[in-house]
Amino acid sequence: MKGSTKRGTPKKRASLDSAKSINRSSDTLVFALGGLGEVGKNLYCVEHDDEIIIIDCGVLFPEESLLGVDYVIPDFSYLIKNQQKIKALVITHGHEDHIGAIPFLIQKIKINEIYASKFASALIKKKLDERRLSKAVKLKEIDGDSAIKTKYFTIGFFNTTHSIPGSYGVLINTPNGRIVHTGDFKFDLTPIGNNSDYQKMAYIGQVGVTLLLSDSTNSGVTGFSISEKKVARSIKDFMRKTPGRILISTFASNVLRVAQIIEAAVACGRKVAVFGRSMENVVEIGKKQGVINSPESNFIGPNELNNLPANKVCIICTGSQGEPMAALSRIANGTHRFIKIIPGDTVLFSSSPIPGNDLSVSAVVNQLTRVGANVVVNSPLTSLHTTGHATQEEQKLMLQLIKPKHFMPMHGEYKMLKQHTETAIETGVERDNCYICANGDIVVLRDGECFQADERIQTDDIYVDGNDTSGLSTSVLKDRQLLADNGLVAVIISINSKENKILCRPSIVSRGFVFIKESQTLLKEAELVVYDALKEKMKQKTTFGELKNCIRGSLEPFLYKKTNRNPIVIPVILNSKSAMADYSKPKQIRAKA
Repeated sequence: MKGSTKRGTPKKRASLDSAKSINRSSDTLVFALGGLGEVGKNLYCVEHDDEIIIIDCGVLFPEESLLGVDYVIPDFSYLIKNQQKIKALVITHGHEDHIGAIPFLIQKIKINEIYASKFASALIKKKLDERRLSKAVKLKEIDGDSAIKTKYFTIGFFNTTHSIPGSYGVLINTPNGRIVHTGDFKFDLTPIGNNSDYQKMAYIGQVGVTLLLSDSTNSGVTGFSISEKKVARSIKDFMRKTPGRILISTFASNVLRVAQIIEAAVACGRKVAVFGRSMENVVEIGKKQGVINSPESNFIGPNELNNLPANKVCIICTGSQGEPMAALSRIANGTHRFIKIIPGDTVLFSSSPIPGNDLSVSAVVNQLTRVGANVVVNSPLTSLHTTGHATQEEQKLMLQLIKPKHFMPMHGEYKMLKQHTETAIETGVERDNCYICANGDIVVLRDGECFQADERIQTDDIYVDGNDTSGLSTSVLKDRQLLADNGLVAVIISINSKENKILCRPSIVSRGFVFIKESQTLLKEAELVVYDALKEKMKQKTTFGELKNCIRGSLEPFLYKKTNRNPIVIPVILNSKSAMADYSKPKQIRAKA
């Protein structure tokens, strides 16, 4: 037919390319600035025209290779640029990987309101109070029946089960379709605390969902997870059967588990002592919020530990992941101020090692055993821990309830996102309707359909050293990595700036670069290389900056050629006394080190 275009022709391809381009005035955009390809740093955005809704704002705890870094937070550059569009920050629950970066965001951007559950609000308020930011933003409490309305969005919530009270999934009605964000969830048929709102989820699924964003953390774990009540019974059995002191280490963030441990201890006639700053904070907030209901008479301070029989004491502490400075690690090493392991003590790990922490946990277990403790870790036989994240069968149940047309796995490393996608396809989602995204990728909703745009938002990890959020810590980290991998070389030269003359051959000092006794020839050669370069440079007038660049420019290539290593080169320039005497005169080269 005249005017028709065959498949694959330039005209057809241009039409497809046009379809994937974003119309920012009419399309709805969904993207993550953190949380994809990683477990942590969760920050998801829904944008339509001049409105942005942010869901969660968390941190990622650094790996050992991130030397001296306290937190990794999302890159807020896009939100800073578009902060006039931000209408709300919605929090699904109060874990650090969902709320930990809020103080850093508030320092950069004016957020009018944060919507969070009662328990999450208490945790956020404490964080803001510590940084004197409590007046910078309003906290509004939400529950499963709350609704938030803006010009383009209507936001609702539904109860989910997780390892912390006040955990919600989020429903967002947009001009282009309906989005569901599950938050972190699991399905527990005998939960501690609130049950999941199965009826509301099923109703949402019946009405129709365009795009589902779902927790992928346990995508590789088959079956259903065990119930939190089974864990509580197991802990109580250990409490009753153990003749001596019991020390229990668990995640401080798992406040429902902590509450069950306290209840079990009280039921077995034990007094409870709490150690570790994060654990103490959670217990304090749990008491205020009514999650922990035990009277103060059931708690003891550190000075009372030795006044009670061993079988009347339960110690709850941080350190379940082998963190070097956590309470349990210090107890194992004998450096804790109040607690020393007594032969006959029993230590329960009510947790499982996070991938990457296995060696740290094993080291603590070995040290505790060495000093006389009986250590019990989680296993299918002990049932001391259960996950707070949905396993494969639970993910399938969520997919069957919500019945999404399009699917975007979130909150997980790439392998987890890939496995969750395969699970979604098994339950009936079309493969072409699944989007495995990275941070910054954009999924576009248009007239009830979705596609992944070619355009993406620039985003990166921001390393926080102390309270610095400028990103300067990133360059500092690179220097630390260089020092760790390649060491340092200091070049000391003596000059007379007045006469523009080098006084003697440079001296080179090395730390962490080469073994000095075996590398004298190399260092002498290096001194000569620098000396020749400086003599040539100082034939004409120069500056201290140019001299330093000359030292680095001559020495770095030489050292790399000889050793295949790039140490940090630090030039130290010493000026002669006669030149220093003229320091205050203008037009003289001033001494610098």
